Amino acid sequence: MKKVMWSFVSLLIVASMALAACTAAPAAPAEPAAPAEPAAPAADTLAVGIVLPTKDEPRWIQDETRFKEALGAAGYSVEILFSQGDPAKEKQNVETLISKGIKVLIICPHDGTAAAAAAEAARAAGVKVVSYDRLILDTQAVDYYVTFDSVAVGAAQAQYLVDNAKATGLPLYLYAGASSDNNAFLFFEGAWNVLQPKIVDGTFVIKNSPEAVALQDKATLTRDEMGKILGQVTTNWDFNTAKNLAEANLTAATEADKGEVFILAPNDGTARAIADAFAVDTAVTKYWVTGQDAEKASVQYIIDGKQSMTVLKDVRTLVGDAIKAAIAFLDGKTPEQTHTYNNNVFEVPAKPSAVVTVDAANVKQTVIDSGPNRRTYMEI
Repeated sequence: MKKVMWSFVSLLIVASMALAACTAAPAAPAEPAAPAEPAAPAADTLAVGIVLPTKDEPRWIQDETRFKEALGAAGYSVEILFSQGDPAKEKQNVETLISKGIKVLIICPHDGTAAAAAAEAARAAGVKVVSYDRLILDTQAVDYYVTFDSVAVGAAQAQYLVDNAKATGLPLYLYAGASSDNNAFLFFEGAWNVLQPKIVDGTFVIKNSPEAVALQDKATLTRDEMGKILGQVTTNWDFNTAKNLAEANLTAATEADKGEVFILAPNDGTARAIADAFAVDTAVTKYWVTGQDAEKASVQYIIDGKQSMTVLKDVRTLVGDAIKAAIAFLDGKTPEQTHTYNNNVFEVPAKPSAVVTVDAANVKQTVIDSGPNRRTYMEI
């Protein structure tokens, strides 16, 4: 009986202990977990994203190479995308780069006004926007503008024509870049500033733009007035458009409109296309044609006497200025400012780079033998 009682008591003790364990005060809540440290950026997070207008012009391929080399040497990750002349693709490219965590966007817009939407998307994501070579228009979402002095480029082109004009009544053919590109207006403005007095005094006679003829007595043109002229002489920065327009102008011209002619061509690609059209017209005895960018093919044309001049805008300088601006923003600083450019909304801070006139007399010194550029031109 004692054994049975002892067993019963033992069971009661065990049960009591179990009950106590079940009814004990709840344990103190665990200390809140310390906030997690911010995750390190993914390996593919970019510091700088770059959007360029097209792969179809040597100029932009050269820019791509320079950016990759310079940013890589400076220790920054970069991705470069091309928009192929499509504003919708341009905006998509910007959104892709934003999704990868860029802090600075360097963008050369195809269409300055259409690019405002892409710039505003970047601004909304906290990304600094550097407008590169062409100005983004009609928005506050631009932090800095890196460019050559585009007015000075046009002035240099026109001055070359003036310097080589040794008579009066000389036929003048005007061509321009794309009306969607603010730079095309600046180039034309600079050229008009120099050419207009020589049109008024009879040195030159405009042959391919009735709008320009109607406005030739105006020393300063409004943007709308320039737009009317550009509407008649635009190449749209396209080789085929330039060649077709030149051929159409020559077909419409009389022999008196030919002979020794002077041609304002906006860049090297269009200059070569226009030169090819004028070169095969037997009524053209000599032509002077301008360009810009010092593309390798145009350097060869200058050496061969097929293109008269180009304006060297050393890509190394412009790329270097863009990278300095990007690094300043990454470091929380403000890039150096020497000028401003109005984008129809506000004055955008800028630091334009210098340009150099190149012709047969100095092409070797300024382009072929100029430091790292020599790699590009050494087979010429």
